[in-house]
Amino acid sequence: MIRDITIGQYYPADSVIHRLDPRTKLVGTLAFILSLFLFRSYAAYLVATVFLAGVIRASKVPFKFMVRGMKAIVFLLLITVVFNMFLTPGEPLVRIWKLTVTREGLELAIFMAIRLTYLIIGSSVMTLTTTPNQLTDGMEKGLRPLNKLHVPVHEMAMIMSIALRFIPILLEETDKIMKAQMARGADFESGGVIKKAKSMVPLLVPLFISAFRRANDLAMAMEARGYHGGEGRTKMKPLHYQKRDRAAYLTLVVYLLAMYGAKRIAGF
Repeated sequence: MIRDITIGQYYPADSVIHRLDPRTKLVGTLAFILSLFLFRSYAAYLVATVFLAGVIRASKVPFKFMVRGMKAIVFLLLITVVFNMFLTPGEPLVRIWKLTVTREGLELAIFMAIRLTYLIIGSSVMTLTTTPNQLTDGMEKGLRPLNKLHVPVHEMAMIMSIALRFIPILLEETDKIMKAQMARGADFESGGVIKKAKSMVPLLVPLFISAFRRANDLAMAMEARGYHGGEGRTKMKPLHYQKRDRAAYLTLVVYLLAMYGAKRIAGF
């Protein structure tokens, strides 16, 4: 389960998606996620499916690698679907004991499942094709106008970069702790959901200690290298938009128009 989390990991490949400016990928990911919530219809989600499939194919990242990241949220996905099916009022379809599945609840559950799935996969495409340094530079430069409002853009970008870097490190550390405790007789597999959750508690103490130790080492290393924020700092590789980025923005506009058109057609 721990190894299946793909958000925060980078998959090296030579693809047009990898070569895009990180600002383009950030804007594209945000627009894609917003479109999933703004244009709610089966026709619109069909357009989103085609668009996402095309992006995944262009990224040259194996689809199995992205789907593997879904295993970590299967339980959350099931809870969301079940709650929407049984707790949404509307036209009754099936009655199970004292619970009733409604048409509106079933439709809402399907939409929520699609949204969560596409949200995770869409976010994974961005992190798998963009290094943490590129994401930091893209976020910092894209939000630079907020500096005039005294928003600490550089610090926010640095926090995001460090968090993304720490995700795979902490996952690896968790895996090592689990294997060490399993070698000493700990059982993380048997029992129900509550028992499995309780068995994970002994992992938290050594994991938190390791995380704080790494954070302290990182802070000392940054201070030793004279880091004092982003003021006056320059970039070794400044970001510049290329023709492929303009083509990507045009493709994004066409996608949003197609989503809007699909929703209008479905509305009639």
